[in-house]
Amino acid sequence: MTPASSPAPDGPAPTPPELATGARDFRLRMAVIDRETEAALDTTRDRYGRTVHAGAAAAARAHRDKAAVEAYSTHLAPHAEALLDTARLALDELPPARHVAGWRTILDGLAASAAEIHRALDRPAAPNSQAARAQHASLWPHLTAWADHSPIASNLADQRDGQRHKAPLADEEQQMWTERAQAAQRRGELELTESWYAADGQPITLAYLVEDDDSTVVALRGDPGVPGWQVIGHYAHEYEAGKVLPAAVPPGVLRADVSAFNRPEPVPEISLQELIRDVVGAQHAGDASNALLSATQRGYDAGPMVRLQELLAISGQFASALETAHGRQIAARLSALSRQIEFLTREVEEAAEDLGATVAVLPPHRTPVLRARPRPAVDTTAPTPPPRASTAARHR
Repeated sequence: MTPASSPAPDGPAPTPPELATGARDFRLRMAVIDRETEAALDTTRDRYGRTVHAGAAAAARAHRDKAAVEAYSTHLAPHAEALLDTARLALDELPPARHVAGWRTILDGLAASAAEIHRALDRPAAPNSQAARAQHASLWPHLTAWADHSPIASNLADQRDGQRHKAPLADEEQQMWTERAQAAQRRGELELTESWYAADGQPITLAYLVEDDDSTVVALRGDPGVPGWQVIGHYAHEYEAGKVLPAAVPPGVLRADVSAFNRPEPVPEISLQELIRDVVGAQHAGDASNALLSATQRGYDAGPMVRLQELLAISGQFASALETAHGRQIAARLSALSRQIEFLTREVEEAAEDLGATVAVLPPHRTPVLRARPRPAVDTTAPTPPPRASTAARHR
């Protein structure tokens, strides 16, 4: 572990883009470390995802922790405090919005994590010792906090460095363009292409307004799925729109406690493909019944049908969390599909139990086919090939 370094007192202070770049470089390095660690951990698990080589798994995580500390020392340690100060100044300048309080809490949490990391960097344990491994492991939650949440600090620093502003359209022009866009939407010729949230918490959507085989890029403010949205600008192309429209802020998350770098251990899981092979290779009704019951099993090691229902349910929650009219409609559809899968799962479970209760086996006349045919004897003459046609084939 290398001690934390600080910029030279006489050197120029880093600019906000430079501060944000350091945080991005750290996140990129953490993503590489995460992929390498997952690849190493995969070699320690069996076919169902259970860890069978605990020592190798522990070594992979220890290597991960050490690499993460080194990445922070390289990319963030010199400027983490300056990045947070710049982000706080930018946050103070934002208009009131629902996300501001949450962002302030995140910046406070990042500051606390930075303090913990710097204390350890200033007092490193002996290299490659058990104490060093324990120290690195204790820093892992703080390092992943920065990897998960520093985009908010980076975005605030970037926005403070160069906030984009453009005078809104005049009232009459805005009304005219909004009416044209609404008419195109009714014709099905308003093609939405991209959406983001501005710093004030308002959604902005880019769309192509198609009229008489000609299209114009327009920017909408508000939910395009409900009345009340307005056109706030029109542009020759998307690049021009991106230069003058309010910059995007980091989007939210479905669940506040989910981390890209602290995923739960995979649960044992039998694939649907393997269950199909079990049925194909079965000879007793009970074996086929067990494969079906595995697909409908609930609980910790749930089967594929139950996992599918969970996927539909969580996708419905995501669609609802978008807080748009179309999102709510899709959430209702996914909720209905989830209920249908639940009903189908119960039906499959009952059918599987009935199949197992038949106490039957496949009849013997369903004989297998030999995959390897016997070779002909050494003194056996090869069969004479059929004579070739003497006349040329006729073509139509």
